[in-house]
Parts: sequence; structure tokens; C-alpha cells
Amino acid sequence: MEFFETHGVHLTGLLIGIFTFVIIGAFHPIVIKAEYYFGVRCWWCFLVAGAAGALCIANVLWSSVVGVFAFSSFWAIKELFDQRERVRKGWFPRREKEGGKS
Repeated sequence: MEFFETHGVHLTGLLIGIFTFVIIGAFHPIVIKAEYYFGVRCWWCFLVAGAAGALCIANVLWSSVVGVFAFSSFWAIKELFDQRERVRKGWFPRREKEGGKS
């Protein structure tokens, strides 16, 4: 990073944008798979992951990335319950229970 800053190129904002895009894009399939395999009972995992906050990180880039991850985790809790409704409506497949009974 110092190389870019000393030569007049500041990539921090661009990198934050790229990380944000990747994190938000990754959470979409994570929420779908989490609801499929665990139902909504795993919501607290997203809460714990989000609570591991950016308060102790001094670097602006990494603090921002961890902050985006934290709030994406919090948003995933809402999406987890919304995904349950989408499954109930038949928009996504329902996981069959072990042993052949649903």
C-alpha cells in the first residue's frame, strides 16, 4: 500500500469496494446453504460472526472490510428468515429429512 500512496495512487477506496462486492456476493449462497442444511436455528452464528467487530483494527482498509463483513452477517440473519419463507413458497428446494421422512 505504501508504494501506491507514495506515488500518488490511492487504492483504498477501490479495494474497499472490491472487498464489499465479494463479501456481499459470497453471503448470498451462504445464506441459502445455511437455511437448507440448518434451517433458521443457525442465525446466532451470523450474529457472532458479525459481532467480531472492527473496533480493534486501526487500519482503515481492514477496519472497513471487517465492518462490511459484520453488517453483511447481521443482514444475513434477516435473509435467513426470508429464505425460510421463500422455501415455504416453493421458490427454493426443501431439504428432505434423514431417513426418508420429511
